[in-house]
Amino acid sequence: MKALVYLGPANKALQERPKPEIAAPTDAIVRITKTTICGTDLHILKGDVPTCQPGRILGHEGVGVVDAVGSAVTAFKPGSRVLISCISACGKCLYCRKLMYSHCTTGGWILGNKIDGTQAEFVRIPHADTSLYPIPDGADEEALVMLSDILPTGFECGVLNGRIQPGSRVAIVGAGPIGLAALLTARLYSPAEIILIDLDDNRLDVAKRFGATATVNSADGNAMDAVMKMTGGLGVDTAIEAVGIPATFELCQQIIAPGGTIANIGVHGTKVDLHLESLWDRNITITTRLVDTVSTPMLLDIMRSRRIDPTPLITHRFKLDRILDAYDVFAHAARTQALKVIVEA
Repeated sequence: MKALVYLGPANKALQERPKPEIAAPTDAIVRITKTTICGTDLHILKGDVPTCQPGRILGHEGVGVVDAVGSAVTAFKPGSRVLISCISACGKCLYCRKLMYSHCTTGGWILGNKIDGTQAEFVRIPHADTSLYPIPDGADEEALVMLSDILPTGFECGVLNGRIQPGSRVAIVGAGPIGLAALLTARLYSPAEIILIDLDDNRLDVAKRFGATATVNSADGNAMDAVMKMTGGLGVDTAIEAVGIPATFELCQQIIAPGGTIANIGVHGTKVDLHLESLWDRNITITTRLVDTVSTPMLLDIMRSRRIDPTPLITHRFKLDRILDAYDVFAHAARTQALKVIVEA
């Protein structure tokens, strides 16, 4: 089968690989119909994720059709159309019982990281009964790909961890797919203001269409002043970091109001400074999280009711044999105006 393989920092290739086989009774083999590329895949290619070793098939998002199941799988059978969760969960260990599926002792974020992932024609899914979701009849498969990762990530790590409340002031630093997913789901809580901050005017225009009340282009280095002016010098109640670089976390610390919450979403591969000399007396909460996907069933229902429509996030489409082109487009979003790319296997 064709698969996109990580060969080391800044190095990847489309290769022929053997079709995966059932390795445990709880496994399922899924034939991928649609997948996508995540910002985390770019972090892997930068060398920011040491748990992902060369030779790994990348990808942790997608939808497909069950091809085979292990003897212990009861919720799915060959031919079932399924949504693949980016998090694999046994449902039984200490962390799963705390609904911290991302820390499952035999799962967590393993797809495209510690085991072969979804940017291929087939993928092996461990703990299939608790790591796959049935696709409702008539559902838009492309929209559902957004439910594999970015929508629950934006919601759980940004909105829930950020403690967004009706009438609150929110800033989201980073208007990429994850930041925009946080914007879409933040609107469910009716904040008074949602300010999007980014370097890219095209992405800020998209943010306005998605419901941002204001946008700030931070290229001039004056984003903090702009946000403070917008908020009457108070700052924001929630600052969501959705990039994963030191400068964006620094900005969150600068614009947070007393009593506020900084919610980190970004994958950080280098040292970031925490300015306790400025924050120690301001009643600030800082949260970190890897998505657990506990919200996926709820978000699926909200999508079905059309309260959220993630399809405008999809800007480009490619066949699997052109996935290298898809990576090039996604990695150069400022030039290509890419948000999410759909890769059809």
